[in-house]
Amino acid sequence: MIFVETQKNNKRKAKQPPIAVYICIFILISLYGAIGFAAFIAPYDPLSQNPTAGYAQPSHIYWDKQGPYIYPQKYKLNEMSFKKESLEIRDQGKYHLKFFKNNKLVSVDQPAYFYILGTDRIGRDLFSRLIYGGRPSLTIGFIGLLIAFPIGIIYGGISGFFGGWIDNLMMRLAEAIMSFPSFYLLIILSAILPASLSNFQRFAMITLILSFISWASLARIIRGQILSLKEKEFIEAARSIGQNYLVIITKHLIPHTASFLIIAITLSIPSFIIGESALSFLGLGINQPDPSWGNILAEGKDLSNILTRPWLIWSPSLLIFGAVFSFNILGDYLRDRLDPKLSQ
Repeated sequence: MIFVETQKNNKRKAKQPPIAVYICIFILISLYGAIGFAAFIAPYDPLSQNPTAGYAQPSHIYWDKQGPYIYPQKYKLNEMSFKKESLEIRDQGKYHLKFFKNNKLVSVDQPAYFYILGTDRIGRDLFSRLIYGGRPSLTIGFIGLLIAFPIGIIYGGISGFFGGWIDNLMMRLAEAIMSFPSFYLLIILSAILPASLSNFQRFAMITLILSFISWASLARIIRGQILSLKEKEFIEAARSIGQNYLVIITKHLIPHTASFLIIAITLSIPSFIIGESALSFLGLGINQPDPSWGNILAEGKDLSNILTRPWLIWSPSLLIFGAVFSFNILGDYLRDRLDPKLSQ
């Protein structure tokens, strides 16, 4: 009895997700919640400029009985260190931070400005730009999957079901697409886009390019699963009652790959995030003034910024790393739970 109860307790513990999974889910909910309510969370418009506050340091927050407050600041270039220094103007009094006022999570009365992570070169609030910049970086994965997954699923399902010369021809085409060096192909295709395209049009083209690159690997794996399923008894029964091939593929075969598709979704999104961020970082994706994690990171890559203003590079880097890492951890956990070979 004791052995049986111990074994049951071990199984329950094995079914409980590790703490890292909960942390990653919290990170993803926080990121997508932030971009969903960007207008409320971001203190300022991402395109608004404060010409006197270029490369301003993060605001220094003080506390008193009434809560957090800041002082108005003026900015002066230190001619010895070439750093822009902020000087607090204390004779104008304290400016307390206001929460849930003016349709903002946090706001402050002018002439004070509240810069949580400082500003960029032309005085735009970095925190606000990171919130709005997460929209293209985080949504491109789901939009790309809506394009790539139907193609990969149907293509792989047809190839695996019919087999023979159809399978050989279709898989050779998929393998030819997979053989292209994806990142270099992405750079070439993005570089030949017309310069006159708006950032919205450029975002749509990047999504199409990433989707075109990613569907082939999914099709190959779906094809392998269909090959193992099409000889099952329920498929023979469907054939015997006269159901056509398309119904058998879409109604009987593809639903049995649902567990794999869930895993594939969580593991594919990071590649879209990295692809969009890398293109924007290289200047081939979303361009200024519209924010993206990639082009924000590109501004911080200069040696002078790395040495004197490190928050310009570590803040977008942490967001990209956090999103990609969280999706990978969640995908690995789902694979361990949903893959019957690994769960045994």
